Amino acid sequence: MKSTARVRIVALSTCVCATIFGVGAGGIGSLAAGTEPPSATTWDRIASVLQHPRCMNCHQLETPLQGDTRRVHIPPVRRGADNMGVGTMRCHNCHNDSGNNAMSGVPGAPHWQLAPTSMLWEGLSTTELCRMLKNPELNGHRSPQALIEHMETEKLVLWGWNPGRHREPIPISHQNFVDLMKVWVSGGTVCPQ
Repeated sequence: MKSTARVRIVALSTCVCATIFGVGAGGIGSLAAGTEPPSATTWDRIASVLQHPRCMNCHQLETPLQGDTRRVHIPPVRRGADNMGVGTMRCHNCHNDSGNNAMSGVPGAPHWQLAPTSMLWEGLSTTELCRMLKNPELNGHRSPQALIEHMETEKLVLWGWNPGRHREPIPISHQNFVDLMKVWVSGGTVCPQ
C-alpha cells in the first residue's frame, strides 16, 4: 500500500515538473507539435494586466483617462513637456506621493504622471504591445530583467493593485503578475504572431 502511494506521488511530481519546466518526450524544453512555448502562452495574461484601466488610463497620448470606464479626465489635463501637465494643471496638484486620499477619493502614488509618449499603449494589439514592451528604445531603455524589476518594485505600478475606493484593482495578484513576467522573460520574451 505504501509503495503504491509513493508511485502515485512520484508520478504526480513528474507531471507537475513536466508541466512547469516543459519536459516532454524530447527532453527538457521540448514541446508537443503545435504548442507554444510558456513565454508565449503567458503573454496573454500579462497583456490583460497591461491593458487594464489601471495601466491604460495613463498610457495615453495627450490626456489621461479616469476610472474603470476610462472616461475623460476631469479637470482637463494635457501632457506637457515633462508628462506631468501644463501651466497650473499639473498632475501633482491633485495626485501626490503619499497615496490615495481616502476623504476625496483622489488616487496617488509616487511618480504620478502620464507615461512617456514612447510608451503609448492605446490602440495597440497584444502583439504590438508585446513588441513595444520588449524594445528598449520604447520601454524606457529597460532590459528584460529591468522590466521585471520595474513591474515588481515601481510604486506607481504597485498602485494598480491598491487603487483606492470606487476603482477595480488589477484582477490577478501582483505576485502572480510578476511570476508571469519572469516566465515570459526566461522564455525569451516571445510575442504572439
